[in-house]
Amino acid sequence: MMKMISFILVATAVVMTRESWAFENCAREQARLRAQVHLLETRVKQQQVKIAQLLYENEVQLLDDGTYNNVLDLGGKRQYADCSEIFNDGYKNSGFYKIKPLLSPAEIFVYCDMSDGGGWTVIQRRSDGSENFNRAWNDYENGFGNFVQKNGEYWLGNKNLHLLTTQDDYTLKIDLTDFEKNRRYAQYKNFKVGDEKNSYELNIGEYSGTAGDSLAGKFHPEVQWWASHQRMKFSTWDRDHDNYEGNCAQEDQSGWWFNRCHAANLNGLYYGGPYTATTDNGIIWYTWHGWWYSLKSVVMKIRPNDFIPNTV
Repeated sequence: MMKMISFILVATAVVMTRESWAFENCAREQARLRAQVHLLETRVKQQQVKIAQLLYENEVQLLDDGTYNNVLDLGGKRQYADCSEIFNDGYKNSGFYKIKPLLSPAEIFVYCDMSDGGGWTVIQRRSDGSENFNRAWNDYENGFGNFVQKNGEYWLGNKNLHLLTTQDDYTLKIDLTDFEKNRRYAQYKNFKVGDEKNSYELNIGEYSGTAGDSLAGKFHPEVQWWASHQRMKFSTWDRDHDNYEGNCAQEDQSGWWFNRCHAANLNGLYYGGPYTATTDNGIIWYTWHGWWYSLKSVVMKIRPNDFIPNTV
C-alpha cells in the first residue's frame, strides 16, 4: 500500500513539474513574441518617419527647383464647374485647381491657364515625352499623367471630358509649338465628347486659327472621308473603334479619335521634330508640319463659347 502511495506522489510531482516547466516555457515564449512585436512596431514607426522625411525633402527640392506646383487654395468658398468660373471669381494665377463639373460625383484636379484671356481648362498637355501615352482604354477613360508639375504631361480622362463638355458649349483651343520655337494654334467652337455608351465620340464645330484644320480634315475635299476626326469614336489598342481595316491605335501607339487613320494625332510618340518610322506615329498636326514631323509641345484647353472675362 505504501509503495502505491509513493508511486502516486512521485507521478503527481512529475506531472506538476512538467506542467510548471510547460507554463514557464509558454510564459517565456509569450515574452519573446511580445518583444518581437514591439521591435517590429518600432521599426515600422522608424520607417514611417523616414518616408515622411523623404517625402518632405522631395517636396522641398521640387519647390526649390520651381517645378512643383501646389493646388491653389480657393478658401472653400464654393465649388467651381470649370476654370472659367474660377477666373471670373477673381483668381488670375495659372496653376492647378480643384473643380467639380455639374454632374461629376467628385472633384478633379486640373491646370487652369489664366493667360490668353483667362479661364482655360487644360485637358491635355505634351511637353517633353516624360509620360507614356500608349495606354489602354481604362487609362484614357479615367485620365493619367503628371498633375503636379506645371508642365507635366497628362490626359484629363474621357469621362471628365464628357462631364465638362455637356454642362456648356465649349471652345477647344489647341496650342502647338515646334522645335524651332514657332507657334500655331487651332480653335474649334462647340467641342463636345460623348458618353461611354457612344465611346466618347468627338464633335467639333467651326474652325479658326493659324495651324490649319486637321481635325475636320477639310484641307482637301478628296481626303476628308478618311482624314476627318469629326464624329469619330475614341480608340485605344484594346478598343478599336476606327474605320480602318487594321487597328490605328495599335499601329500609331496612342489613344485618339482615329478614322483611317489620322490627319492629327496629338497623343502620338514623342520624337525630336523630323522622324522616320514604320507608321506616322509622332505628335502630328498634318496641316502645319505634315505626317513626318513630331511637335515639341501641345496644349489642348477648353473654355465656354460665351465666356466674358471679368477683369475686376
